[in-house]
Amino acid sequence: MNKKQKKMLIRILASAVMMVVLAFIPAEGILQFVLYMIPYLTVGYDILWKALKGIKNRQVFDENFLMAVATVGAVALAVYDRSGDYTEAIAVMLFYQVGEWFQSYAVGKSRRNISELMDIRPDYANIEVDGKLQQVDPDEVEVGSVIVVQPGEKVPLDGVILEGNSTLNTSALTGESLPREAKPGDEIISGCINMNGLLKVKTTKEFGESTVSKILDLVENASSRKSRSENFISKFARIYTPAVCFSALALAVLPPVVRMTLLGLTADWGTWIYRALTFLVISCPCALVISIPLSFFAGIGGASKAGILVKGSNYLETLSQTKIVVFDKTGTLTQGNFEVSGIHHNEMENHKLLEYAALAESASSHPISRSLQRAYGQELDRSRVSDIQEIAGSGVIAQVDGHQVAAGNDKLMNKIGVPFIPCHSVGTIIHMAVDGQYMGHIVISDIVKPRAKQAVQELKRAGIRLTVMLTGDAKKVADNVASSLGIDRVFSELLPGDKVEKVETLLQQKPGRDKLAFVGDGINDAPVLGRADIGIAMGALGSDAAIEAADVVLMDDDPMQIVKAIRISRKCLRIVYENIVFAIGVKVICLVLGALGFANMWLAIFADVGVMILAVLNAIRALFVKKL
Repeated sequence: MNKKQKKMLIRILASAVMMVVLAFIPAEGILQFVLYMIPYLTVGYDILWKALKGIKNRQVFDENFLMAVATVGAVALAVYDRSGDYTEAIAVMLFYQVGEWFQSYAVGKSRRNISELMDIRPDYANIEVDGKLQQVDPDEVEVGSVIVVQPGEKVPLDGVILEGNSTLNTSALTGESLPREAKPGDEIISGCINMNGLLKVKTTKEFGESTVSKILDLVENASSRKSRSENFISKFARIYTPAVCFSALALAVLPPVVRMTLLGLTADWGTWIYRALTFLVISCPCALVISIPLSFFAGIGGASKAGILVKGSNYLETLSQTKIVVFDKTGTLTQGNFEVSGIHHNEMENHKLLEYAALAESASSHPISRSLQRAYGQELDRSRVSDIQEIAGSGVIAQVDGHQVAAGNDKLMNKIGVPFIPCHSVGTIIHMAVDGQYMGHIVISDIVKPRAKQAVQELKRAGIRLTVMLTGDAKKVADNVASSLGIDRVFSELLPGDKVEKVETLLQQKPGRDKLAFVGDGINDAPVLGRADIGIAMGALGSDAAIEAADVVLMDDDPMQIVKAIRISRKCLRIVYENIVFAIGVKVICLVLGALGFANMWLAIFADVGVMILAVLNAIRALFVKKL
């Protein structure tokens, strides 16, 4: 509880105690009025001040104005009737402030949940100067500098480990407690905690461009992107509040005038003004205006703690409506750890064929290229390679030791007119041709992620009606993976641009209200992530492209996080709709009762404050996402 909340709680308790004590003090007239105004002003002075400022700034119709008019009116009626009953005015203000306190506490709890994620912000970076460590602001560290990260410290900047071995705690980023091993040559990202060994890291990015900065910026700005539900409530409140104010005025004036002029009865101004004031208290839209944004805020906060970063409540709302999930294969459903599993029909020595393949692919950072280089197992002399031509979706052609080497798929062999031998093994097939002669092929296999099949099954249980996989792999490989995972449809042998076309086609074919989500690794999938109704980048720890292009960023590479993200969004939207129906339903019933004289100020207190407290408590449930 912060200082402001403590101060408010003290005011509420002090006012309540004074009201109870005054009930036993025999006072009348001016003395009674003065004594009762002490607890009234103690608990409500800030509401009255905000109402006056609103009138001054021509922003009259808000909850502060409603509370001020209702309570001041109740006091005026007590003075007019000489009843001395000021308790209703104090009680209305008291319970309204109780509701405000609950709302403040709930927002604080949500902010604390997000602040745990914000704790990844590093306070300093260690630079070695004259043999001693000097702490500097991470903003001051230039790219290419060497920083020292001691055990227990946060990694302040993205970089590459030069010296040292350690274990990294990435739970603040991924939501997972499993530590990661780090050794020289590994990339390391800001926000991780160095668990044990001393690390020397060469920085690769400025602090403003580092992973931790991008994540913090994403989460801090999430609340600025409003959902349709929030926009509806904002528009609703702007129309609703002045409407009820004028309705209350009509209720106070019209019935007495009609009684006097048309019916010849006494005006009974006191009764109708009291009903109008009750009507005003009941009508206050606090429950809606507070609980709906709070529900989304809590949902985003709970998701952040689980390693699921949602860029705004509008994306959370869209995610909840998802019915079609389209997956990229490599790095999303499979581990992306390609390994050479066979060399077939080889007209050269195995080692020589691997050497030529690795050299031809040496300029590429594609996982398949890296797997060839790992299988070769020796340092590559790139001076032996020249004239590298990378042909998108097909492979590469290069000069190696003066020989033309072509390494790629069936399309490449057809393109250069080299007859090839089809492979019956499941995997990515790299055909090799040297100086126009076919030399055999290399089989490279990818491994399906352990929980990918379970994730697809859980998505279908969650109401996803169509799962689709897009890949550049050969049809045989793609069909095998899709069949093993239970994917409904698969499109294979796609170029990067083809993926966008397939998503466009699926978007045109889907029913109007259904939403399509694309899940990719965020590195090569930016165009498709941007085109889908909702783009989800998975396993995007340290991926700038993912954080920029996607609407939802899953910091862990577990496919079950996709299911969790959808469940979180649906729980959040369910809470939002519950609050809307409950708040509006109770308001309408109580407004009718108040206008007809069946509701007094105490029922008005329940209708306003009681509904707000219940709605806020319901909204807090969106924070709890562990068991989803």
